[in-house]
Amino acid sequence: MIKFNGVNHLAMATGDMDKTIRFWRDLLGMRLVAGLGQPGYRHYFFEISQNDLIAFFEWPGVKSVPEKVHGLPVKGPFIFDHVSFGIETEDGLWELKDKLSAAGFSVSDVIDHGFIHSIYAYDPNGIPIEFSHNKEGVDVRKNPAMKDTTPSAITGEGSEPHFDKWPSATMPTPKKERKVYPGAGSELFHGKKKGQ
Repeated sequence: MIKFNGVNHLAMATGDMDKTIRFWRDLLGMRLVAGLGQPGYRHYFFEISQNDLIAFFEWPGVKSVPEKVHGLPVKGPFIFDHVSFGIETEDGLWELKDKLSAAGFSVSDVIDHGFIHSIYAYDPNGIPIEFSHNKEGVDVRKNPAMKDTTPSAITGEGSEPHFDKWPSATMPTPKKERKVYPGAGSELFHGKKKGQ
């Protein structure tokens, strides 16, 4: 069975990697752990936690997006609302709130969502970010809670996966036929470049 171990990385875009590094590494404290690049292109990775990274592509001409209120409904083509990063302690959440404010970033009050306490802000690229601390004694991973007053029929099937709703893989790739191709980043670790 497939077992996920976190978000390997979220991939965002920036037009100013230096500002992005200053915010994510130097203000938030996320280590810069990998960097790929060539003229007109950079791809840098910051460590969120032991299992999770956030990455940024720097491309010429990328502009910061206008700030959108987190969770505010929109219409038309749309992909991404915000990302929330977990904070270990309640004190850490308040410390981060004060740190963001001292650095001149707009940051919300602490909001109680019942199972998490959160603050909301934006990075220098206009990316809406939330920082959340799990509320003591409430764990929706151990005890799922569905409070939607009008859930769909599929929602009513419960929290556990229903693998029978999709076709099974009947022809798995044999180990002897599995081939992994070098891509961007290969040169960092074993000298191979994409296409070699």
